[in-house]
Amino acid sequence: MLNVRMPAVAGLFYSADTRRLAQDVQQLLAGAQPYDLSPKALIVPHAGYVYSGAIAATAYATLRSIAAQIQRVVLLGPTHCVTVRGLALPAANFFDTPLGQVTLYSEAARAIAHLPQVIVSGEAHAQEHSLEVQLPFLQSVLPEFTLLPLAVGMVTAEEVAEVLDMLWGGEETLIVISSDLSHYLPYATAQRVDHETVQSILQLRQPISHEHACGGTPISGLIVAAQKHHLTPHLLDLRNSGDTAGSRDQVVGYAALAFTGETKHAS
Repeated sequence: MLNVRMPAVAGLFYSADTRRLAQDVQQLLAGAQPYDLSPKALIVPHAGYVYSGAIAATAYATLRSIAAQIQRVVLLGPTHCVTVRGLALPAANFFDTPLGQVTLYSEAARAIAHLPQVIVSGEAHAQEHSLEVQLPFLQSVLPEFTLLPLAVGMVTAEEVAEVLDMLWGGEETLIVISSDLSHYLPYATAQRVDHETVQSILQLRQPISHEHACGGTPISGLIVAAQKHHLTPHLLDLRNSGDTAGSRDQVVGYAALAFTGETKHAS
């Protein structure tokens, strides 16, 4: 049975026009600072593209050299609209965007469905932007992929890490964590708080609180998994809405990070 999750924030967070959206994403990717990395996992922001698109593009641009080998994407983001206990799989088998439909990775969904922290909730996904806004970037960078989207609610870092471990795979599997940083602080305060949060991530220290990152739980789960799998985090970009398109009175923080299996080196 064809069950499609339709876009909820097309025309709000990004353009609903196919041609305009494709142009917007390509322009953001073209402007991204290049890094010679081969990420296993990314942390990317999820605000409207005018605010955080350039920061997200810095993360997605690192996939160019390995795009052909990535066949599936495990995408985790926090729930903003619905209270959920656990990690929610969607009821759909396709996610639609103005750039086309993305097929969901049903085999992986079945592989984790037995875990007590994994549930199915179409409601958790219906209006959730944290996952949706990542899709046009993934569609623009990767030639072909299947998606496993998980809306993360009330759950422990260890429970997230257990799910990630079951889905880890090899170089064909990319993990993406969708999260903004601090919310609605004055510009200078946000810079300080976000810098401290990023340092915690770079040092693989968790938990990351929800006050410091709305996706703190999935980030913390990634940190647990990164320690087990010996990944190294790299900071790619750290800015806030006061740097991109908003007032500096109250800003939202954005960071792009890549986790690799390589030895850390200067970029």
